[in-house]
Formats: sequence, C-alpha cells, structure tokens
Amino acid sequence: MPDNDLSDKWRDWFQENGTRLLLFARGKTNSEQDAKDVLQEAIYRLWKSYSSKEDGTFDPPPLPLAFTAVRNTAIDFARKTGRRIKREQKSDQIAYNNDEVAAWFEADNLIEKERAQDIENALKRISSKYREVITLKIWGELTFLEIAEALDIPSNTAASRYRYGLDALRKILKPNIY
Repeated sequence: MPDNDLSDKWRDWFQENGTRLLLFARGKTNSEQDAKDVLQEAIYRLWKSYSSKEDGTFDPPPLPLAFTAVRNTAIDFARKTGRRIKREQKSDQIAYNNDEVAAWFEADNLIEKERAQDIENALKRISSKYREVITLKIWGELTFLEIAEALDIPSNTAASRYRYGLDALRKILKPNIY
C-alpha cells in the first residue's frame, strides 16, 4: 500500500473522529492543553501498535479502541502529573526547611529573627504566582519589565501580582504586627 493511501486513511479517520476523541479527553483532564496532549499521545500509541502488524496493513483502529486508548493515556497522564506535583512539593518543603538554604532575611536579634520567620511562613502561604514575583522583585532586584520577560507575562500582570501578593502578605501578617 502506498504511503499516501496510508496517511490519507488515518487523516480521514482523524477528521471524522478527532473532535469526539478530544471532547472525551477534555472530560478526563484538567485543561484544554492537557486534553490535546493526551489525545496526541493516544493517537501516537495507536499508530505504533497498528503499524507493527504482521500482515502489513495499517488501517486506523476501531473507534471504541481509540476511546480506550484516550482513557488509558489520560490515566497515565494524571498519574505522571500527580507524581511530579508530589516531587515538587516535597522538594519545596525540603528547600524551605533545610538550614543549608540561604536565609531570606539577615536578622541580628531575637525579635528580628522571629519577624523574619513570620514573613517566611507568610510567603509560603500565598499563591506561588505571587510569591515568585515578590521574590524576583525584592530579592532578585528586578524591574517589572525584567520580571515580565523572565516569567513570560505582561509587565502590568507582574506589577499587579506584586501588589496582590503584598496585600495577601499584609492580611496574613496583620494579626502578628509587633
């Protein structure tokens, strides 16, 4: 069978079934992009398994098998994502609790050390998108334009995240004002 016929068969099959497979993948994932990634991986897996047939035919799979492949791929994707998130959280926790990590603040006396610890704890409690902008602004000494370039966001978004992050810190720290 010529390669053109093969690719035309798969293209026609995907045009007919791709939308319903993507809709199914959306129901199994947390975002549109994750659904597209799952669908792409499922189609790749189907292609690999169907292209290794002994008789040399590479017809597209039956639709129920495609749905099963999307479902299984979504499960694998969720497991992989869950493991990655746990690793990142564990890594963050180790970094925050590790004495070898540089201190966020230099404190000379007990009151300053206690206040520094309160601020560090408050920083851990706010959203990571606010924390990263605050960290880049204060400790990284970057401008909002530089932060925007580093995080690939608009500079106004960087400025607003900084402002919202400081507001969140104030709310957390307000009961502890000395």
